Amino acid sequence: MRVAILHDYLNQFGGAERVLQVMLEMYPDADLYTLLYDPERTFGIFEHNIKKTSVLDIPFVRKHHRMFIPFMPFAANLMKSDKPYDLVLSSTAGYAKGFHVKGKYHISYCHSPLRYAWEVEYLKNLSFAPWPLKDFFVYPIAKSLRSWDVHAATHVNLFLANSQFISNKINSYYLREADVIYPPVSTDIFYPEPNSEHKEYYLMVGRLLYYKGFDITIRAFNRLKKPLKIVGAGPEAEKLRALVRSPHIEFLTGISDDELRKLYSNAKALIFPQIEDFGLVAAEAQACGLPVIAYKVGGGGEIVINKQTGLLFSEQSPEAIENAVKEFETMKFDRRIIAQKAQRFSKSNFVQEMTRVIRASGFSE
Repeated sequence: MRVAILHDYLNQFGGAERVLQVMLEMYPDADLYTLLYDPERTFGIFEHNIKKTSVLDIPFVRKHHRMFIPFMPFAANLMKSDKPYDLVLSSTAGYAKGFHVKGKYHISYCHSPLRYAWEVEYLKNLSFAPWPLKDFFVYPIAKSLRSWDVHAATHVNLFLANSQFISNKINSYYLREADVIYPPVSTDIFYPEPNSEHKEYYLMVGRLLYYKGFDITIRAFNRLKKPLKIVGAGPEAEKLRALVRSPHIEFLTGISDDELRKLYSNAKALIFPQIEDFGLVAAEAQACGLPVIAYKVGGGGEIVINKQTGLLFSEQSPEAIENAVKEFETMKFDRRIIAQKAQRFSKSNFVQEMTRVIRASGFSE
């Protein structure tokens, strides 16, 4: 069976790239199409499968791809195949579903509809966005992107969503139904450490981006005076470090998966204050048996079973996080149960569900 896999861009390695990695384990000989490819930032993992990249695939764009948002649909339209495929799988948060790669059947695993088209406020904090001129520049671009995104969705025979949160958006924006298959957590990497020490620190993990809520968490822990470890790097790093007023807040970078598993296993809880499409970090933490204190909207509200595998709070503010931490410390959680519940996010479950859907669509190995 000839398989093509489409992915938006490969200039970073995050949750979507972990999903792609599992898809390629399922179809190791698949041809991979992507707008941008940076082998250094993706550790050469996808080198064997790269079939084609876009006209935008130059070093400057790879490093500053958000500056080229208005040009991405044009580049996506030029992504064409020179041969037909039996099955096309797209792993996408926007552009890949619109590639003109020929296939008998296209299944799109959607991490999110094109965010820049539908959630214009998302552009507000990008350093290059001319937000004061939003009525003359940002909104017209968003309207154009929205039109392109709706048309790109017509290329898809079957949508799958990474959460019910995203399934609802697919229904709202594209008027299409989408079954939910949760993204894969590598439970051979993320599992409860048998000799974990359950130390007193709290944990945040992820790219240091404005919407992740690191700022409000830092403000909460400045007042709480409790240990907080922040694992990750990103464009907000300098700004976030400047917010720190407590000697108990620590930043960590360059952490391996084994080190991260130990951090999850030894922490008191993961703080997860953002609205995520899913939130693989929270699922990884739960696979290690770690309770998660999460904002109830988005993926966090689906990953956390309130007061059983963690605690949900209802407002994105330092005060809400502070109150949630205080309430959390009056409660007890069974880490074995948390890890057991997290098996619904396992890689084996993802592969099993994807295989079932693909076979039901008329394809076999």
